[in-house]
Amino acid sequence: MPVYNAERYLDEAVESILAQTFGDFEFVIVDDGSTDRSPQMLDGYAKPDSRVHIVRRANTGIVGALNDGLKECKAEMVARMDADDVS
Repeated sequence: MPVYNAERYLDEAVESILAQTFGDFEFVIVDDGSTDRSPQMLDGYAKPDSRVHIVRRANTGIVGALNDGLKECKAEMVARMDADDVS
């Protein structure tokens, strides 16, 4: 999930993934150089939940963020969402 200055939507988006009934997944979130509270909010999710993996990078846009996130994925299948989506 790419994130750039998404603090307005981030809680609802992340919590919608973590609340799924299927729990065996890795949640890769790419912070694309956010300047709002998004990085701190993401840390709050990653600390207590080992499924959440945060990738931090300078802001270059969604395409680079998605490619960096895909490089980190270990599963055979990937489901993608944006920081303002709800699953």
